[in-house]
Amino acid sequence: MTTWPTVTLWVMTTASLHITLITETFPPEINGVANTLGRLCEGLRARGHQVELVRPRQGCDQSRPSDDALLLCRGWPLPGYPGLQWGQSSMHKLLRRWTRQRPDVLYIATEGPLGLSALRAARRLGISVVSGFHTNFQQYSNQYGLSLLSRMVTHYLRWFHNRSTLTLVPSTSQRVELERRNFERLGMLSRGVDSQLFHPAKRDHALRESWALNSEQIAVLHVGRLAQEKNLGLLKRCFDTLQDTYPLRQMKLIVVGDGPQRGMLEKELPEAIFCGTLRGEELARHYASGDVFLFPSLTETFGNVVLEAMASGLGVVAYDQAAATQHIRHGYNGVLAMPGDEDAFCDAANWLLEDAESLRRMRLNARQHASRQGWPAIIEQFERQLRGVCKDGHPVPALSPLTPGSSTPHD
Repeated sequence: MTTWPTVTLWVMTTASLHITLITETFPPEINGVANTLGRLCEGLRARGHQVELVRPRQGCDQSRPSDDALLLCRGWPLPGYPGLQWGQSSMHKLLRRWTRQRPDVLYIATEGPLGLSALRAARRLGISVVSGFHTNFQQYSNQYGLSLLSRMVTHYLRWFHNRSTLTLVPSTSQRVELERRNFERLGMLSRGVDSQLFHPAKRDHALRESWALNSEQIAVLHVGRLAQEKNLGLLKRCFDTLQDTYPLRQMKLIVVGDGPQRGMLEKELPEAIFCGTLRGEELARHYASGDVFLFPSLTETFGNVVLEAMASGLGVVAYDQAAATQHIRHGYNGVLAMPGDEDAFCDAANWLLEDAESLRRMRLNARQHASRQGWPAIIEQFERQLRGVCKDGHPVPALSPLTPGSSTPHD
């Protein structure tokens, strides 16, 4: 008698969903949100669901027509983020499309004009909406010295997400923060990592030699967008502290990524190696060729790079929040500092390098933990959350008619 795999049997005996995903960023764009959405979309389709994607046009598909699985809209460049766009409000286009072919549920991943028009159209048609809180825009405003704007952004984000049936957040700390700000109906959806792509076996001694390091010396790695909200001033301070504490140990700072602060960092860190934006195997090779990973950001909703670094077998130094809180046990598979305490962050990095055997054990433990954080379980949980909204979600009241072309949020 043939025994069917559990997952296959589950898919075969459960009705598929028509899911529409609305986002202003998607692969091949390189950022944590795009990576997450690409994984979720691919995983849902593999489980037999019809997934429609609504997003702005990208450079690679300017002439590509829309089809049943893809609806393209116009976009506007996002200042300071080359290659990223705000999607244009498309409410009437969405109303026409969804009246002809109604989705079972929407997942709105971004809160810009495109996401807002999708929310309004869904409420008009009575379609259940799940939203994702992927980016801390309100904290970005504070980083740029715009506290008044931060309050306005928080008010808008709360208004937006409280009009969905469920809002998914990636970390416990993010959920607590949003609950404190009166966001309602919050659920958890963590992130996974491709532990076959990000693997210590990808370590490349020739690459390390190009960094002028041998097997006994220390490559200190940072991966991420080089922008003000990433708290990169601490990257320089921490690396300088490590060099002062261990003057006899040769170290090299390796920076992977790009952004508006790259030029300034290259001047402040003339000895560092700046690799620019990498992806796929090349990114995995750089991770695995490092030893220590510094992650000083305070604005992450999750921080996918933390899991990628752990899967690659690096000793991670991070603040005790978001992905680091969920996945790092201090002193066991990485080291943590209280959020905002720069002295503690530098002390944690110093302690990590104090004993070579302890660092080796932490790196092994980091790899072992991350190897269990795969995407399939995340996608299965996401599927259950979407299905639960379709089955048990509260009725969505229709909106009052709005002035054509208006994007002012109100009920």
